[in-house]
Amino acid sequence: MNDELQKLRNPGYFRARPTRRAGFLHQAAWLLTRLVAAFLFLSVAMVVLYRFVPVPVTLTMILDPNGITKEWVPLSKIDRNMVDAAIAGEDGKFCQHHGFDQDAIVKAWERNQEGGRIRGGSTISQQTAKNVFLWQGGGYLRKALEAWYTVLIEAIWGKRRIMEVYLNVAETGIGTYGVEAGVQRYYKKSAAQLSRVEAARIAAAFPQPKVRAVTGATGSIRRHGNAIAARVNTVRADYDTCVYQ
Repeated sequence: MNDELQKLRNPGYFRARPTRRAGFLHQAAWLLTRLVAAFLFLSVAMVVLYRFVPVPVTLTMILDPNGITKEWVPLSKIDRNMVDAAIAGEDGKFCQHHGFDQDAIVKAWERNQEGGRIRGGSTISQQTAKNVFLWQGGGYLRKALEAWYTVLIEAIWGKRRIMEVYLNVAETGIGTYGVEAGVQRYYKKSAAQLSRVEAARIAAAFPQPKVRAVTGATGSIRRHGNAIAARVNTVRADYDTCVYQ
């Protein structure tokens, strides 16, 4: 009881508590600011580094329980049919947007409201940002980070480098990453020697590489590959000054 009376008689006791709380909040804000600044610096530094250096490994590769098979090759050693097919199958407006296709996002949202399998509206740039710097799966945090890295690679890499990295890190089968490793696995040759149909088959498997067959595809997967092959000539004229400049 006496202790309580002493506290009541000591006005400084009550003033000290908010002061300590304010100090804690100040320190927390300072720490958060430092963490955000460090993240911004490191993210920009990594994007600049990978503008010139091949991506050695991604988080998806590290977490793959099947082990990984990959082989980095420059874009000059990947047949143009593969670039055609990737654009035709995954991102028809690759050369027209700055990382985000608003029309595709709206259409994906409308389809998702109808139920069934969730569909995304991600561009090749967004997929590359996710594959290189982040993890698979959804969530608002990952999507926010994906948007940040998409802006960075569009500004720092440009379309040619984005396509080169995408075709070298995209999963092309169980434990297989990059089109060079995929072509060797399925066709026993180099990615520099792909036919239009072969490239279209690989592009058709990009959305679900673990379950979509590249060789011996039937049904909807085969029809999807044929549709991509048919669109190849249409997209080529649109990206000549974008990827090959």
